[in-house]
Amino acid sequence: MKRKRIRAHAKINLTLDVVGRRDDGYHLVEMVMQSIGLHDLVTAAIDTGTREIVVHTSDENLADDETNLCYRAAALFLEETGVENRGIEIDVVKRIPMAAGLAGGSADAAAVLVLLDRLYETGLTEQQLCAMGLRLGADVPFCMLGGTMLAEGIGEKLTRMPDAPNPIVVLCKPPVAVSTPEIYRAIDQFEIEDHPSTEAMIEAIEHCDLQELAKELENVMQPVTAEMYPEILDICESMLDCGAIGAQMSGSGPTTFGIFVDPDEAQEAYDLLKKRYPATFMTDFSKTGLDEIE
Repeated sequence: MKRKRIRAHAKINLTLDVVGRRDDGYHLVEMVMQSIGLHDLVTAAIDTGTREIVVHTSDENLADDETNLCYRAAALFLEETGVENRGIEIDVVKRIPMAAGLAGGSADAAAVLVLLDRLYETGLTEQQLCAMGLRLGADVPFCMLGGTMLAEGIGEKLTRMPDAPNPIVVLCKPPVAVSTPEIYRAIDQFEIEDHPSTEAMIEAIEHCDLQELAKELENVMQPVTAEMYPEILDICESMLDCGAIGAQMSGSGPTTFGIFVDPDEAQEAYDLLKKRYPATFMTDFSKTGLDEIE
């Protein structure tokens, strides 16, 4: 039996803009995405002797059958490469909240594809792995590459950017699950008044200007989701009151993050929000989406 393990990092959106819609209904986006330190632990083993794909997760609310994204990633890998399945076992220790706007499922799927490529020594290129990942979800290629990137199209057109300046990040997910398709349907009926300046965010990152980066945070989905779940704005306000230089929702929500430069202020926000919302974390930016451990 051969085994490898990877840290699969969550992501946040520094900017998120909806700029159009394709004929097939998919929305066109423009967003600056950032990997963060919060991660799941994904372990894959091959040659287990079962000739089956078996998935174990630490979260009892997450299915471990054929609907699980890790299972689907392993099945797709076998289909695309044609390697013989002599048994695959996948174990996921969940730390990234589910249905949170943090791409936890996409990160795990990306990890499975990379782990199996290394374990089977198939030698797939980055481009081949990303193309495979895109079939599983628009965020999977980013989660595979990670760092700081401009994402366009449906999120699959990725442009590497310089590493963003590294702040302290406090994340808080209220106990609600947001459906991304539902938010996209709602945004079609919503008049977007404020759009992010992608150029200004890119410039702030290129100049390593954390204050300007925080100033340019913008997510057009936030007003839509916050109308359904007002606690999102309350969490933002709490973070700003504690000293965050910027705060906003990630993805379609409901997770909100605050950018801090003062460790004491970040700790104050963390302590305050943790009392109300157990899914509160303190982390930072990550330069990678996946880190191989062993």
